[in-house]
Amino acid sequence: MSELSSETPDSSRRLELLVPEMDCPSCAGKIRKSVEALEGIDEIEPRVTSGRLVVDYDPTVATPDEIRERVRAAGYAIEAAGGELTLSVPEMDCPSCAGKVENALAALEGVGGIETRPTSGRVTVSVAADTDSETLVDAVESAGYDATLLSDDGDPLSEKQAVWRSRRAVGTAVGAVLVTAGIALEFVVPGIDPLLGTIAGREYALSHVLFIVAVVVAGTPILRNGYYSARNRSLDIDFLMTVGIVASVAAHHPFEGALLAVLFSVAELLERFSMDRARDSLRELMDLSPDTATVKRDGGEETIPADELVVGDVVVVRPGEKIPADGIVRDGESAVDQSPITGESVPEDKTEGDEVYAGTIAESGYLEVEVESAGDDSTLARIIRMVEDAEREKTEREQFIDRFASVYTPIVVVLAAAAAVVPPLAFGASWSYWFVVGLTLLVISCPCALVISTPVSVVSGITSAARNGVLIKGGRHLEAVGDSDVLAVDKTGTLTEGDLSVTDVIPLEGADEAEVLRRASAAERRSEHPIGQSIVGYADEQGVDADCEVGDFEALTGKGVRAEIDGETHYVGKPDLFDGLADLEHVHVTTDGGVALESLGYETASKCNRPGCLDVVADVVPKLEAEGKTVVIVGSEDGPLGVIAVADRVRPEAEWAVSQLQDQGVRVVMLTGDNEGTARAIANEVGIDEYHAELLPEEKLEWIRRLENTEDDEDGSQDDAHVAMVGDGINDAPALATATVGIAMGAAGTDTALETADVALMGDDLTRLPYLYELSGKANGVIRQNIWSSLAVKAVLAVGAPFGIVTVIHAVVVGDMGMSLGVTGNAMRLANVEPETPEAIAEIER
Repeated sequence: MSELSSETPDSSRRLELLVPEMDCPSCAGKIRKSVEALEGIDEIEPRVTSGRLVVDYDPTVATPDEIRERVRAAGYAIEAAGGELTLSVPEMDCPSCAGKVENALAALEGVGGIETRPTSGRVTVSVAADTDSETLVDAVESAGYDATLLSDDGDPLSEKQAVWRSRRAVGTAVGAVLVTAGIALEFVVPGIDPLLGTIAGREYALSHVLFIVAVVVAGTPILRNGYYSARNRSLDIDFLMTVGIVASVAAHHPFEGALLAVLFSVAELLERFSMDRARDSLRELMDLSPDTATVKRDGGEETIPADELVVGDVVVVRPGEKIPADGIVRDGESAVDQSPITGESVPEDKTEGDEVYAGTIAESGYLEVEVESAGDDSTLARIIRMVEDAEREKTEREQFIDRFASVYTPIVVVLAAAAAVVPPLAFGASWSYWFVVGLTLLVISCPCALVISTPVSVVSGITSAARNGVLIKGGRHLEAVGDSDVLAVDKTGTLTEGDLSVTDVIPLEGADEAEVLRRASAAERRSEHPIGQSIVGYADEQGVDADCEVGDFEALTGKGVRAEIDGETHYVGKPDLFDGLADLEHVHVTTDGGVALESLGYETASKCNRPGCLDVVADVVPKLEAEGKTVVIVGSEDGPLGVIAVADRVRPEAEWAVSQLQDQGVRVVMLTGDNEGTARAIANEVGIDEYHAELLPEEKLEWIRRLENTEDDEDGSQDDAHVAMVGDGINDAPALATATVGIAMGAAGTDTALETADVALMGDDLTRLPYLYELSGKANGVIRQNIWSSLAVKAVLAVGAPFGIVTVIHAVVVGDMGMSLGVTGNAMRLANVEPETPEAIAEIER
């Protein structure tokens, strides 16, 4: 969208502007600084790759005209309002193709940002209002590629073309037969290869004619693409191959020209086949969403296309069917397989009031779901969109390869030309021999495998992660996770479940456990405090009857609550709430309470003798607090009736996840706003050696910065560390934004986490953290392997060419076709990386 004003979920509005000249970080910084001078600006997001500026602002303070004026004040023009069009270009499956398409579109009037995505076969173009989509289609076709407007022809990934049945495959096969026949005539049975005559002073045999026909049949697509490359001033592989083929035939080397045409066509077909494999992972995500939905309307049921659902519709989902949209269960219950969204293998029971997601599967029951997010707004649709967009931002290694290729290719082309011309002219060497050497170097100069080595690995890794409940927002984030040395972990909601629950109930004299819970829950039912609600919930779970007469309720800020229960004043709150309320020296411990105390490691007596405060309370409270629990005393004006301990439970998989991360060499540090005792207890329980407690949000941010500067080398020096931060994405927002990589927990259904996090763990499952690090580490390893193997093979071939050891066949089969297949196949290994779980490991060990 080149200029668009829209509502955001809160009271702010969003304005998108097309600023074509904003094409570097420096430009973005100047514009950001200029716009930030306005009051009422909530967020500024410069998108350099597409030349767009996205501004969230308060409409009661700032206006769109003021924002536009600040952009112009920074020295940048804004193009007229238009829109964003996406074209399907299925044959654009490599960086070379993308370059030609970009050049063709960039020459059009009214075209702003251009984003090509070879992996998904799409081109997104920001255009002015008066730009016709047909103009864009014609421009792409002028570059030699068929194109359709995405909305007109569905999705480029929705149908899988049969590569080996295409016209090019047939032409290549015919060309291969002709070359084989020509080889047989010229080298195997030369006696039956009669001369056909002399043309332009040159004798041509039947085998030569077969070679030339093979060039025409198999090489026509290459020559056509080479023509478009020349027209678009693109020094790419199609242009170089065209030069090689034409030069071979013109220099009376039809065998080399035919061989080059056939082998390169085979390489192109294999590369397209490999790219289809890479696209399969995206297709699998898209196939998760059902095509139709059964909706309740006018007292009956009606089957409609799923993309026609609107918010408020009630859809019917039967056992085995996919849920067609995000929504809330209004009737029925079923176990739902949420693995397509969260990666969790165990189905989750859903009943009335629970949230469900599009693409998940109802396994055992009937559900009626009220649609809350339909079509492109569903969680699954956003995941697919973000996975597709992940290739927009190039990794550091990818940027390096692009810069390297832009220098490497012209140099090798010049060397190839020099090799073909200089030795014959300067030293009287054989024109034929050195022409073949130059032709070989020309083929070697094509950096196709080198250029695709990174993007195909990134797409494979990101789509593999998405299938396992981890959404990675871009290749650079996938790369950065594996490079991070430190993982900062929030406590509440990350290492712990985020929900308080009762862990201990210790009754004192004159009461039992049920009585303590009955009185505590009766008093707390009118409280909104999380601790009170956890006590009420626990009492209900235990079936405790809280049918008491409650009156004169009062919340004692910072201490607890007071209420009349059955005509007697009761208190529920912190231990110091009872100091001085009564003489407690004659309070006894009940039998149940003695059992509870003995389980905590205390020797109990029937009577406490220390005046002023009950010995049991004085001893037990510190013990419970040292375990990271919050202590609540229940009692009346006559003294305490019991002790209740409440805690945020540690996730069952937390200790395993932390140990796995540490085994991978990651330094895990806990940052929490909780008190020192609780932080120590949780850290000890999950195996974290370093923690920092009682931190405000801005102090967490400061600790992220400290951790980035405290990585010790073996020699005692310090280097900057890469720090990843995992949290709930809300109160940890400053720290998540400051860290090298921000990882949000439990992002499924959470718009904010999905949009702002660099990495989102869709479910509340810490086992995905070791998986994320393993995947990222392997992805970085695969990328390095692809890059260095491509460079090594190119270097070996280039050195061998002048000595005649390496020929055109080796250059095409090994250097181009072989390496393209090799790097793609290596990248596909990332699709097999699966998350481990404590249960799976235990099963293997058994």
